Amino acid sequence: MKLNTRKWIGGVISSGRRIAIPIMTHSGIEITGRTVRDAVTDGDVHARAVEALAARYPSAATSVIMDLTVEAEAFGAEISFADHEVPSVTGRLVADRNSIEALKIPSLDAGRVPEYLKACRIISEKADRPVFAGCIGPYSLAGRLYDMSEIMMGIYIEPETMKILLSKCTEFITSYCLALKEAGANGVLMAEPAAGLLSNEACSEFSSVFVRQIVEKVQDEYFAVILHNCGNTGQCTEAMVETGAMGYHFGNAIDMVDALDKCPSDSLVLGNIDPVSVMKTSTADVVYAKTAELLNRTAAYPNFVLSTGCDTPPELPFENIDSFYRALADFS
Repeated sequence: MKLNTRKWIGGVISSGRRIAIPIMTHSGIEITGRTVRDAVTDGDVHARAVEALAARYPSAATSVIMDLTVEAEAFGAEISFADHEVPSVTGRLVADRNSIEALKIPSLDAGRVPEYLKACRIISEKADRPVFAGCIGPYSLAGRLYDMSEIMMGIYIEPETMKILLSKCTEFITSYCLALKEAGANGVLMAEPAAGLLSNEACSEFSSVFVRQIVEKVQDEYFAVILHNCGNTGQCTEAMVETGAMGYHFGNAIDMVDALDKCPSDSLVLGNIDPVSVMKTSTADVVYAKTAELLNRTAAYPNFVLSTGCDTPPELPFENIDSFYRALADFS
């Protein structure tokens, strides 16, 4: 869908109309009767799942599966797959400066990248609403390649070595985002949850500086970066804003009003219904009440967009999704 994304965002904010863009692609997989493994390995299946969900629910934009293993696999990391769970990285690809310096930046033909680009093309060609592709953030990718616990120590013990790895991750993510843009996406939801474990200063130095490099090369009138950090409890929102992204997506650990106060009023701020304890395991009545409460608390902020705090898990009760949207309709 050809769209001036910056104008679309401006229109959302100026309209005074509350919209929702939940991240819940697994429900689309279930509508089509396929498995998570099918969707994350086959671009056609992925696209059909996203289209099925869009046909059933009035999300203001379409988003793809939040898969934080695609880029790591392209670099050569070993991935574990299951039929009904998101893939995960197993083992450690790099462990010292020598292996980091020897690490090759992969091509866009590596691993499952072509399938995700294929899904983006199919979805974008038929979409009747903005399409937001997905990618991982540089610090979260580096953590999957180096080991998440090790990189937490590495940024203090060997900061320059970690920055070599972060630079390589940044270069690949940039090329991937440009390819998603070429495939027709109107923007990308960049998942950087590992940065939420850092202080504001560390998040700025080891995440935001690199995210901003990507933003400066890929974001324009027709392509927006929406930075997702569900690990942030409020301590690194200022660092997130340093990236210059057009939007910020928050998890359920943060107070949304506090986040809105710290984000630019001309950027979209999305969140943050708990995807597990509310959307999956609560009753439909609780989902309605929690959604209505969030909408009322954020009513004074025209740039707020109702969303889930992260990608909802498989086997979400459809009556809970119905309640989420019913609360939005009643509020509107």
